[in-house]
Amino acid sequence: MPDAPQPRGHRRTRLYALTDGRTAAPRTVLTMDTMITAAVGGDALGGLPTEWQTILAMCPSPDGRAVAEIAARMRMRLTPMAVLLGELADRGLIRHRAPLEGAETSNVHLLMRIRDSLAHL
Repeated sequence: MPDAPQPRGHRRTRLYALTDGRTAAPRTVLTMDTMITAAVGGDALGGLPTEWQTILAMCPSPDGRAVAEIAARMRMRLTPMAVLLGELADRGLIRHRAPLEGAETSNVHLLMRIRDSLAHL
């Protein structure tokens, strides 16, 4: 008896295809806690690759998202995500800022927002 057809899921692009085989961004180095915000609006996304559009859509100003959160939401490892985000930064499509300093992380409301965001993942 022939095997039953397997359900087809969402097809994912190979990581080396997304990064063109690169393992590091040419100029911009990002850590997993670097905050990313989109520098372009929705009308400028038309000609960009789908993955780039998805990243830019999930990082609206002013809050944005951390590199690790973007990677988790896209179900991608950190290294290729950092390469993709580095390329977006080099092209001026995103803004990035250093992670929060120790004094900034003592804000209880900020910690509660982080907890709530992680709970939604």
